[in-house]
Amino acid sequence: MQIKTCIAVALFALGILPGGMKAQTGNYQPNNPSLSQHPLPKWYDDAKLGIFIHWGLYSVPGWAKGTDKTFEELMAGGSVLEWFNNNPYAEWYLNSLKLEGSTTRAYHEKTFGADFPYDGFVPMFNAAIKKWDPQEWAKIFREAGAGYVVLTTKHHDGFTLWPSRHPNPFKSQYAAERDLVGELSQAVSANGMKMGLYYSSGLDWTFNPKPIKELMDLFTGVPQQQEYVRYVENHWRELMERYNPFVLWADIGSPQAFNPANVIADFYNRQPEGVVNDRHKMEMSPTGFGSAVYYDFNTPEYRILDSIASKKWETCRGIGKSFGYNQLEDAETFLSVEELIESFVDIVSKNGNLLLNIGPRADGSIPQGQLERLQGLGAWLKVNGEAIYGTRPWNVAMANTATGERVRFTRKDGSIYLILLDTPKEKAVQISGLPLSGKGGKITDLATGKSVKYSIKNGVLHFSVSAPASAAHAFRLSAK
Repeated sequence: MQIKTCIAVALFALGILPGGMKAQTGNYQPNNPSLSQHPLPKWYDDAKLGIFIHWGLYSVPGWAKGTDKTFEELMAGGSVLEWFNNNPYAEWYLNSLKLEGSTTRAYHEKTFGADFPYDGFVPMFNAAIKKWDPQEWAKIFREAGAGYVVLTTKHHDGFTLWPSRHPNPFKSQYAAERDLVGELSQAVSANGMKMGLYYSSGLDWTFNPKPIKELMDLFTGVPQQQEYVRYVENHWRELMERYNPFVLWADIGSPQAFNPANVIADFYNRQPEGVVNDRHKMEMSPTGFGSAVYYDFNTPEYRILDSIASKKWETCRGIGKSFGYNQLEDAETFLSVEELIESFVDIVSKNGNLLLNIGPRADGSIPQGQLERLQGLGAWLKVNGEAIYGTRPWNVAMANTATGERVRFTRKDGSIYLILLDTPKEKAVQISGLPLSGKGGKITDLATGKSVKYSIKNGVLHFSVSAPASAAHAFRLSAK
């Protein structure tokens, strides 16, 4: 590690924010009425795009066969064992390895041998990460147009990506030899983005090694011993105090005896501009399964809402079917650049953010197909970002032109943005059923800077465009 990087990481460890400013304090109390007074920070609502990173021991084998059926489809049939035996998530490698008849176990025995333990990947991972350059990552994410980054500090396998003062009680030296959390936090901040930290507080297979085979195993698999309750709280507090993140991203709930409201209140008091997701504590209620503690945004996975939501949301997904690196995925199986842009625009029009995941190899290299998607999205945002960043949902999220092209809407500073997800078949564009009135004004093509007159006749918006083929075409509708 270079001297400058060491100094920067040390400042994070002392709780000093970039610029030498100590974190602010507030007056939040550890209960929902108090926490619910926390306003959604403008930076998060404005950012729209975050980068999720799943990186750990599972990145060494980097393998998941997967299934063509969705989790929901198999759950409707009464059992999800088929899904877990063919889990498309490579970061679940350890769990898949435990399942008799799983594709992962067959691959592991053939490639590494039946007696090769999962812990055998620890020295391999630590050797590989010596090549990693956090500054390179941060520049790639910035060029992709991201406003924040969320790193998996500990996934379900329990391996930590930072040198914790609270090491795993069951496994010696079960942590990365480099402070990956600290180094990336410094690089992300230096490149003008916010840093967020993911932590699996619900599952930790070093405390509860029970295999996950069925849906209920996700609940019974949560460790409940007091030792784990203390472990989770100590880790959350250590991550907050050492790295000053802006996002606390929990997963699969937490033990029954753990009260995340204490951590969240202290987080808000320390970092008023921080946000938390909806997976810190789960419970059943008359309306279904949901969060037992206040949260700033909810987190559908691989899913886009059908309409504008009043509550801020963030969909998380991989560029392919896996979050962790999967050597079986390539450019053929990833979302295309066009599909990525279209889904991103759709999400933003409905009050959502996109947390787009990358799955790097163990040495930190990002597969070329993933890089191409990030670069394609970044190039589009450089031209059309005005219609995305800092916007809010309009009165409606979507419509269709008279010739069937899909349209999405956002608004900002008195202007409405129309984003065509399809290249218009005709030069004359007509959109009906919009809550618009008046005459005059203009529509500006963000790609060319050229403006055209528009008119509204009998509730139908008319304007003309000459747009080359593109993933999406953004236009500003303004009164003058």
